[in-house]
Amino acid sequence: MNKSRKTLLAALLLLLFVAPVLFLFVRSIAFGWRFPDIVPSAFSMRGWEAVWSDPQLIQALGSTMAIGTAVVLLNYLLALPAAYALSHYEPRGKAVMETIIMLPIFVPVLAVAMGLHLFMIRIGAADSWIGVVLIHMLPTLPYAVRILKSGFDRLQTDWMWQGRTLGMSPVRTFFSLMLPMMLPSLRSCGILVFVISLSQYVLTAIIGGGRVTTLPILYFPFFSSADEAVTAAFTMLFAILPIAFLLLLEAALYAYTKWSKTV
Repeated sequence: MNKSRKTLLAALLLLLFVAPVLFLFVRSIAFGWRFPDIVPSAFSMRGWEAVWSDPQLIQALGSTMAIGTAVVLLNYLLALPAAYALSHYEPRGKAVMETIIMLPIFVPVLAVAMGLHLFMIRIGAADSWIGVVLIHMLPTLPYAVRILKSGFDRLQTDWMWQGRTLGMSPVRTFFSLMLPMMLPSLRSCGILVFVISLSQYVLTAIIGGGRVTTLPILYFPFFSSADEAVTAAFTMLFAILPIAFLLLLEAALYAYTKWSKTV
């Protein structure tokens, strides 16, 4: 790739990803920014003050990060063995299994959630963060299995046999040899699952019953506000959470890589 193409690609990436964030930030501190003015006539922090004045904001941020992290970990726990089995084995009815796993993507989640709500009430998981975590598995698990299966498809089974030849147990071979080579897929899976969980408003409202307050529950009333500065400030806060989770995920994967080299 020559220099001109690299420059064009960098400019395109800046236009698509950086420029909208900068515009949101400027909009969140702008006061009296009307068309056709190129720059705001004045600046004010009233948008951010309105957002941080909500007494439930800190609780919502903590709940959102905790629920999203729990959903990611639970997806890893369930999707890793399922993806490995679908990738390296040929069980009877494999096509049917893959179809069942992908069904939540094709079936309207709201229709399924209403039925699951009754089930959550029966087992005592409704109106709790446990029920919200479980219901968030519905739209996230199919994507997690699909991404991790694609990662395992790129790895040959010979790696497992080489580990066994060196005297490693199957469990140690999997965690010390296979998973470190799956880090790109684990990274992609984790951030996608977190973003999907973060964006769930209806499912959280139904299963949480108004008792589980996450950022989307607070965000939508602000979104209907006529004050664009408040809406922009809340949108900026909403966009920061995936970045914060990505940093935590990178730290965890780095620690895991260091640990896998010592065992």
